[in-house]
Amino acid sequence: MIVADQTPGEPRKMRTSVKGPLMFSAFFAVLAFVAVLIFASGGSARAPRFDLAFTGAGIAFIVSLVVAAMLSMSHKENAEHLGKGSGVNLSSKRPGHGGPAAPGSVADETETPDGGH
Repeated sequence: MIVADQTPGEPRKMRTSVKGPLMFSAFFAVLAFVAVLIFASGGSARAPRFDLAFTGAGIAFIVSLVVAAMLSMSHKENAEHLGKGSGVNLSSKRPGHGGPAAPGSVADETETPDGGH
């Protein structure tokens, strides 16, 4: 979907909006905050380390936001022709269709699009 194809006033899909990556990043920031707050203090006899917890949450938020943004930017829709057709025929009812070719048959002499690799 191209940004220019969107109609004004209509909500965007989760993939094209900023809500998805922000929620994803906020979840990991809260998770990192809680984990660092628990483990950095070194036990219940010591004071909790909020400074380290906020630092860990900020780092987790920024890193996960960058990763989510890079993944959403690299997303590309499949071409329309890829969804059509029957694919590889692996039926055993019709020998010679979908299986390996017999040595010396016509299939050995035909050239494949990938060069036989």
